[in-house]
Amino acid sequence: MSTVERAYVLARSGQYGDLNTLKDRLKADGCRAVDALLATRSLKGHLEAICAATYKPVVQATPEKPEELEPTQPE
Repeated sequence: MSTVERAYVLARSGQYGDLNTLKDRLKADGCRAVDALLATRSLKGHLEAICAATYKPVVQATPEKPEELEPTQPE
């Protein structure tokens, strides 16, 4: 899979909120010339739009009751 194809797959995954984090992932995956390959205005705009439309931030689960935050102590 080419770097550009991989960029589209990652953008559609919903894990990346912007192009910079997407590029960082591509570089971490060993893709070469990421900045050069994704430099065109139309490609950047399209990937940014996909990231913005599909991004689903990870939400930490929180207890519904405040007393669940504190450990219970034996009486």
